[in-house]
Amino acid sequence: MKSLKIIGLTYCLLISAAIFSEKLYGQNLKENPALDEKVKKFLSDHSGQWHDLNIPTADGKSLYDLIIKGKYKNALEIGTSTGHSGIYIAWALAKTGGKLVTVEIDEARHKTALENFRQAGLSEYIDARLADAHTFVKEVTGPIDFVFSDADKDWYKNYFIAVDPKLKVGGCYTTHNISDRSEGGRGGHAGRGGNGGSGDYLGYVKSLKNYETTLNTSGGGLLISFKKSEK
Repeated sequence: MKSLKIIGLTYCLLISAAIFSEKLYGQNLKENPALDEKVKKFLSDHSGQWHDLNIPTADGKSLYDLIIKGKYKNALEIGTSTGHSGIYIAWALAKTGGKLVTVEIDEARHKTALENFRQAGLSEYIDARLADAHTFVKEVTGPIDFVFSDADKDWYKNYFIAVDPKLKVGGCYTTHNISDRSEGGRGGHAGRGGNGGSGDYLGYVKSLKNYETTLNTSGGGLLISFKKSEK
């Protein structure tokens, strides 16, 4: 009987240890209440002011949630605009211990984004580049585990092909301004650079067997593609 009690106690201790370890693993995000408040205040103060090719708030929250859930750390943004999406991405990366590399071709938007990042308290989590994304994306080094593509639509497929080898298995590639009407060349959201090429792009990504792709229509049309394997 005594032996059974000892075995039972040992089993309980092992279960407790496993539960404790799981809780610790789930709590490994970096907490920074002061930064959270600063970012929230900045976003609140600038609510309704993101008109220069920026994403809607719903998509910003989706990007944030995807990074937190996936615990992604190495993010690439193609098309900074004035920084609305970058703020949500970098805010999440501040919790996972990561950093965002973002590229913008327009100097005025780039400078405005830098100031917005500074005011939001997120500059240290962002490497913002002023460059042509057509060239920059080919040269950027990996590994990358999260991508947000929101530049010229007629180059969406080219961006994807250039980044795919650098995206880790388990990584996530997101694309903005896509709708189910884009497929087959039937149009879609206008967005940056018009809608040319978005239909071909959507069909291409959905055909890839090593990606699991879904469309989130709660905002401006966010295509979410998870990389399941290399091929």
